[in-house]
Amino acid sequence: MQLQAAFPPLAASSPVALPPLPRPRVALPCLSRRELLLLSASLQLPLAPAAASARGLFRMPPPRLANRYFLVRAGESVYEGQGFLRTNPVAKTSVDSGLSPAGLRQAARAALELQRLGACEDDCWIWPSITQRAYQAAEIIAAANEVNRSHIVPEYSFLDARGLGAFEGKSLETLPEVYASDSISPDIKPPPINDGTPNESVADVFVRVTQLMSILETQYSGDTVVIVSPDSDNLSILQAGLIGLDLRRTSGIAAYSFSPVRFDLLIPPAYLNTSNLPLLSHVA
Repeated sequence: MQLQAAFPPLAASSPVALPPLPRPRVALPCLSRRELLLLSASLQLPLAPAAASARGLFRMPPPRLANRYFLVRAGESVYEGQGFLRTNPVAKTSVDSGLSPAGLRQAARAALELQRLGACEDDCWIWPSITQRAYQAAEIIAAANEVNRSHIVPEYSFLDARGLGAFEGKSLETLPEVYASDSISPDIKPPPINDGTPNESVADVFVRVTQLMSILETQYSGDTVVIVSPDSDNLSILQAGLIGLDLRRTSGIAAYSFSPVRFDLLIPPAYLNTSNLPLLSHVA
C-alpha cells in the first residue's frame, strides 16, 4: 500500500524567504534654526594646518638662504668683442655667442679666482645659462676646480640674457639709454622689434631670476652653487632682489666685470643695506 504525502515536497533550489525585520525608530530632537546655529558654532572642528614654510615658496628678499652662491658673469662673447648687442635667444647657442679670445681669458681668471676662494673645495654645483659663452665658462670653471661635469646643470630659460628689443644689433654704446629708462621705472621695456628678440623690463628679469632661486633653494640645501650668467643684468637684478634693493638702482649695483661675487645671506635682511654688506664681497 503506497502512502501519499499530504503536502508536495519543496524544491531543493527554492530558498525560504523570511519576512524583513522592522527598522528601529530613532526619535530625533526637534531643533529650531537658532538652536542649530548655536550647536554648529559650539562644535570643535579640526583646524586646517598652518601654511608650511616650504622652501620652494621663495620670496625676495629672503630671510635666509639655504645655500652659498657665487655669481659669475660669463666672459666676453664674439658679438660683444665686435661691439654689438646680441640678445635674441635664437642665437644663444651660435658660435658667435661663444667666448671671444678675451672672453676665454676672463673666464679662466674667474675660474682661478673661484679656486683661490675655495668655492668648490667641498664640491659645488655649476648652473650656467645654455647660452654658448656661459656654458663654455662653466666648463672652464669645472676644469679648474676639479668639478665633475655631471655637476654642470644647464639652465634653459631663466638665465637668458636680458632681451633688449629694438636695441638688438646696435652698438654696446647704446646701453646707457636702456639703463636711463630702468632708473625711472623697473617696468619700462625697451622698444619692441619684430625679429623675435624679447623686450624685457627689469621687472621681467626679476621674475625670471626669482624663479631660478626658488628652484635652487628647493633642490639644494647646504651646498655651493655657482651661477654663470651671459650678461650683467641678470646678476645685478638678482643681487638687488636678494638684498631688497630698489629695482630702479640695479644698473649701478655692480659692474660684474667678469669676476666672481660671493653671496651668503644667512642673517636677517634688516641688517643689510647698500652701504653695509658684511656677507657680500666683490672680488677684484
